[in-house]
Amino acid sequence: MPQGMKVILAGYNVDREALDELRLSAPPRLDLTPETLSAAYARISRDGRPVDELRRTARGEIEKARRSNQAIIFKMGHHSVAEHAVFNFDLMGVSRLAIEAVERFRLASFTEKSQRYITLGEDFVVPEEIVAAGMKPVFTGAVKAQNALYHRLYRRLRPRIFARHPETAADPKRQSLLEGWAKEDARYAVSLATEGQLGMTVNARNLELMIRRFAAHPLAEVRELNRRLHDLAKEAAPSIVLFTEATAFDAETYGALAREARTAGILKGADKAKAGTAASLPVRLTAATADGDDRILAALLHTVAGRPFSECLTAARRTPQRRKRALFLTVFERMKFHDFPPREFEHAEMTFELTLSASAFAQLKRHRMATLTVQDYDPALGTMVPPSIEEAGAADEFRAVVERTEAAYRVLKPACGVAASYVLTNAHRRRALLKLNLRELYHVSRLREDASAQWDIRALAGAMSAEARRAFPLAAMMIGGKDAFPSLSAAVFNK
Repeated sequence: MPQGMKVILAGYNVDREALDELRLSAPPRLDLTPETLSAAYARISRDGRPVDELRRTARGEIEKARRSNQAIIFKMGHHSVAEHAVFNFDLMGVSRLAIEAVERFRLASFTEKSQRYITLGEDFVVPEEIVAAGMKPVFTGAVKAQNALYHRLYRRLRPRIFARHPETAADPKRQSLLEGWAKEDARYAVSLATEGQLGMTVNARNLELMIRRFAAHPLAEVRELNRRLHDLAKEAAPSIVLFTEATAFDAETYGALAREARTAGILKGADKAKAGTAASLPVRLTAATADGDDRILAALLHTVAGRPFSECLTAARRTPQRRKRALFLTVFERMKFHDFPPREFEHAEMTFELTLSASAFAQLKRHRMATLTVQDYDPALGTMVPPSIEEAGAADEFRAVVERTEAAYRVLKPACGVAASYVLTNAHRRRALLKLNLRELYHVSRLREDASAQWDIRALAGAMSAEARRAFPLAAMMIGGKDAFPSLSAAVFNK
């Protein structure tokens, strides 16, 4: 007879300090490790016993469970069993530049200290490369000048912002919002060496990848982070974090590619062309699915009609524009501001080249389901000066610190290589290539185009949405920030 549905909560995150307290007040035990879950779940495919019994067995045979994990992951290549082991890490005293390396990993979760809500102190990382090159005075002099400017800017911007929004300023509960606006503009002066902190949740498979990639990273700070993550993970779960050594593929591929491109003359003249890049468009659409509306409509028909995609695409292309619009309106009419289009909207893609500040990039990088590749920060691309700093008459002071920063960068770059980027500010720009499907762009727009979003990323999101509406006039008709959704919906449905 069927047993019927049974759901058991097998485990959940527990604070490590609580586990340590438990160990001190109870007899020694070895089963307080996520390895038992991985070993038990690995057996499901070949052992007919109930899952909860498999877990009990694994907890009672720790060494056997560890050998099983190693055999399944190493010999059989079934890395997915390591995904059942999850770790939580506190990362503190880590630079903003190193945090960018951490947050490149899609399948981990991060919550980061915000420079918008927290007043920054004087804490910053002094990279090992800069100390070894004897450049510490040059570096710290520039960073201390940036930090001093940050505090001066905050003191000047705060009263101006409060005066501009008297109703909000009159409500003590909302004053932190205005303070945040002042802080987020003042932070454009501070460096990528500024210390941050974050909480990270990651499963063992992705932690192993992170450790291996970090072992080959060009920054010493990230390699040190690799060592610390590895030591802690091996202590807690030695059987499921196995492939951790740096590989030639990770360490050497990009350098080899750059050398080959130069040898072939592909980069010839690039330095001459760079002079005009500072004035380039911040958002440029480089590619889009040519018949995106038709392909999305065909995918929707494919889901509901039970016909081959080729027939659905032919039908979509033959459908009059008026009728196509009616079909898309059927998809949108029940949508609320917190809803996103169905998964079929992922069948249309766009690629953008963005020239954006470090401050805007810090927010864009959180959209990890998109494909985001970047160049190093480049002073030749100029800086983003917040309008509030211009309005406060502090632009000359800001640019003077930027000039000092870039003078330090020019001295540091030949001696310290990529570590010179630590001295650059949140105002400095880099180029990024962003590929995302239309459904993901809806998510970016809802969050980053909203009135509550930071102005820099809001402008980028708005420009991308405008391109989407031109490329996919039907499928993108409801794109926009959360705050704009009621008026947008009313306009589309003539309410």
